[in-house]
Amino acid sequence: MREINYGQAISEAMHEEMVRDGSVIILGEDMGVMGSVFGLTKGFMDEFGAHRVIDTPISEAGFTGMAVGAAMRGLRPIVELMYVDFAPICLDPIVNQAAKMRYMTGGQVKVPLVIRAPGGAGRRNAGQHSQSLEALFTHIPGLKVVAPATPYDAKGLLKSAIREDDPVMFLEHKILYAQKGEVPETEYLIPLGKADVKRQGKDVTIIAYSRQVVFALEAAKELAAQGIEAEVIDLRTLVPLDWETIETSVKKTHRVVVVQEAVKRGGYAGEIATQIMENAFDELDAPVKRVAGLNVVLPFSPALEDAAYPSAKDIVAGVRDVVK
Repeated sequence: MREINYGQAISEAMHEEMVRDGSVIILGEDMGVMGSVFGLTKGFMDEFGAHRVIDTPISEAGFTGMAVGAAMRGLRPIVELMYVDFAPICLDPIVNQAAKMRYMTGGQVKVPLVIRAPGGAGRRNAGQHSQSLEALFTHIPGLKVVAPATPYDAKGLLKSAIREDDPVMFLEHKILYAQKGEVPETEYLIPLGKADVKRQGKDVTIIAYSRQVVFALEAAKELAAQGIEAEVIDLRTLVPLDWETIETSVKKTHRVVVVQEAVKRGGYAGEIATQIMENAFDELDAPVKRVAGLNVVLPFSPALEDAAYPSAKDIVAGVRDVVK
């Protein structure tokens, strides 16, 4: 099977869906002539025209609100927020309009909208361009939240998200854009709400998503050399959450470490840990452990930034803490 990188997989997903469905449009800053700041829509404007690939003014609230209205009228917009850090600028159209419209109209109005939002640390982009804000969106009923870790998952999940009739926050880690992986040339879809067991194990379950899946797999390899077999679950979709896969693994290993890049306080790892404690407490042989980012603004300094979010080493330490 061919190998392409994560960014190419996302680009292919958008291109294929635009070819398949004339109602799919793309809009955001520098999406047309420039081909997006990460180069994911190069050539799209020439192929599909300026009416389907729209360069917008620097107004996240404006173009996100416009996309919500377009989705309500039957189009399927894909919005790119240049960085997820800019999402707070447009919370009203996301939180108060897109997420609530289908419920508040009794199902008469759908909002088939995808908001792509690159985020995450590791590129030395400092505090205003490096955050992981997934917990903010998982707190909002009506939003679906996706955070893929591999090129294969990114493409299959994005295609499914574009076909959804509900708004989807599609969170991409910037460091992953260059990561390569096997992706079929034939069409495929990955359903939202289905986790993937990336590695089988019997001693402890590591639950992760986005870039931390990469670190979790590195940690599992190191742990195996120490005689600890870790099972690695990639959530892929945060909302809806695949509880069945989590529960099955907890019943097998009886120990759990949940990993997130975001700051520890108020993070989504805490939500997962709590659900496990509430619904599978009798299966646990140790308290659920969280491995997460420090409660600090992400620094520009490379040494300080690397110390602020979890690495494979931190995950190994967390696992050893629950299996001791």
